[in-house]
Formats: sequence, C-alpha cells, structure tokens
Amino acid sequence: MVNSLSQPLDRAANSEIRHYYQSHRLFRDRYRVLKKLGQGGFGVTYLAQNATLPGEPYCVIKQLCPKAGSELSLERAKVRFRREARALASLGSHSQIPQLLDYFTTGGEFYLVQEYVHGETLAQEVRRAGRLTEAQVKYFLREIIPVVRFIHRNRMIHRDIKPPNIIRSERDRRLVLIDFGAVREFLSDVDDNGSMQAPATQFVGTPGFAPPEQLALRPCYASDVYALGMTCLYLLTARTPIEFDQDPHSGVIRWHHTVTVGPHMTMVLDRMLLPDSQDRYTTIDELERALELEPHLDVLAGCMNTRQHPPSEFGAPTDLPSDAYLTPIQREAQAIRKWRTKRSQPQGQGRSAGPVSRPY
Repeated sequence: MVNSLSQPLDRAANSEIRHYYQSHRLFRDRYRVLKKLGQGGFGVTYLAQNATLPGEPYCVIKQLCPKAGSELSLERAKVRFRREARALASLGSHSQIPQLLDYFTTGGEFYLVQEYVHGETLAQEVRRAGRLTEAQVKYFLREIIPVVRFIHRNRMIHRDIKPPNIIRSERDRRLVLIDFGAVREFLSDVDDNGSMQAPATQFVGTPGFAPPEQLALRPCYASDVYALGMTCLYLLTARTPIEFDQDPHSGVIRWHHTVTVGPHMTMVLDRMLLPDSQDRYTTIDELERALELEPHLDVLAGCMNTRQHPPSEFGAPTDLPSDAYLTPIQREAQAIRKWRTKRSQPQGQGRSAGPVSRPY
C-alpha cells in the first residue's frame, strides 16, 4: 500500500497470481498485476489495476498463506477467512481505513483486494525528514485516535499499530491505518489435523510494539494504546523499541533520557507504556481525555484544595498523607505544580541532594 514499487517478483510467489503477472493477462478477468509491494510471514502483497473500471484505478491484492496441511483444514480456513474478511469489510466506511473491494479464494489460495493508498508510511517519513517535535506527536495522536476508537467500537483490536502500518495519504494528508492483525489470525489457528484451535493460539503483532498481555495471547483494547505509545516514542526519537532499555524488575520502558518533552506529555506517555494493561489508559477515550486536559491544567492547579481530609467523626483515619483523598485530576495537577515549583527554584534552595524526577 506504500509507494515502494521497485521490488521484483521472486520464486516465493509461486502462485496463480504470478503467472498472470508474467503473461500480462488479467487476474480474475479484471486485475492487471503490476508490482510486488512486499512479502512477510503471512503472504505477499501486489500493486494492481482494475482494468474493468473507468480510469483503471489502482488497488492492492494481498495473497494470504494459511497453514493448512489437509483438505479439511483448508476448508475450515476458508470459512474463517470469509468471516474475518466480512469483519474487515464492515470497517471500510471509515476514511482512515482502506476500503475492502473484494475477497475470494482460488486454487487453494486466499486473496484480499483493498483500496490503494498512495503515500509514505510514518516510518518512511521519519527516515526521510527526521524525528517529530512534541507538538507534532500530539497532533498525530489527535489524528489517529478517531480511527482507533472506530475500530474498538466495532469490537475489534488492531494488534499491529506501528509506524510502518500508518500511511499519510499524498492526496489529502490523512493518516490511514492498515494491516489488521485480527484478519491475519485465521492463518495460524487451523492445525494440520483440520481441527480448529482456540482463538489467538499464536502471537499476532510486532515484538516491541506489542505489550506483555498480547505476547501472552491475551490482547485487549489497552494493547493498542501501548502500541500507540511505542509509536509516539519512535516518532519522537527515531529509535525502534529494541533500542530502549527496560527496568529489569518492573518492565517499564526507560525513555526519559532519550528526549525532552513537557511534564504532562511525559505522564501521558508513561501511562500509555505501563506493562500492566490495568494500569494503562484502558480505553482510547481515556487517552483522549488526558490529552485534552493539558490546556486547563494551570487553571485546575490554581483552584484545587489539596487538604481534603474527611472529618474524624466519620471514623476515617486522620494520619493519611495529604493527597489521599484527591481525585485523579487533582493528583495530576498537584504533581505538575510541584514539578514546576522545584524547577523554578535556584540551585541548592529547597531541593534535596538527589536529582528531581518528573512526576508520574
């Protein structure tokens, strides 16, 4: 789906579609196969034109390779493929998801035909133009959140959000999210004996961008939030996940020394990247609310009362810390206020001997 059209076909694509490319005939009497766009563990992707439509519009043909070792397993894979393709088709009404134009099986091979989006992936953008600023990354989140919300509201988890799977359309500059892991899963859960295994019996996603629960085959909506957080780190630093260290005890990504961003964005990214899915923003709406809160933090910090102990006559303990009864928003505003106060003080006044850490 990206503008990388120079790769030749190779022997790995020993399939029906290759013969149509070599003979210059139309595949399924309509598709003129032009180039191989890419190849991975799940199949091969080609650029094509629909010769039966006015203007012969470009499209992408994905040849998928299910692991089916018998006729029975192949038939079961076909059933699953059609079900997953229909699910993908239901998402095609969103402008940030490539429209599914066709799907079919032929000669024991599985094909999806999708809208072609001409443009660069975010990974290509960063390699060409360099890393993004904090303001640009915040804008990226505002752009991508609507499509992730749409996917989640359709009860699907993308499972492979990463810079190579986000294309900026050259025509209108919109971000488009491609390559849904949920549709690829059918390729790996039909065993050689033809029996259906339990859902998600094999990891689908990209190590580094996928959080621990996804690696443990228990993805949830918060898994996509983690992948968005890792994508933000890549955009800010041009570093891949493997280039970041992790705390050996907590599993927290150590990234603060690689880039400087504001205290609020630091807290947002930290929470997006927490190893435990329950500690992260559990929905995309929570993440959006956290981002929208930033312009109002100064007002909130100035008007909040941080001494809200309940009266002792109600039987509540009176020796709790002063922030024990604060709401989450109050805690966040208080942490930012303390951080700003410490940073504004002259060296050696009102500070402890150790370095000042950013608020969490």
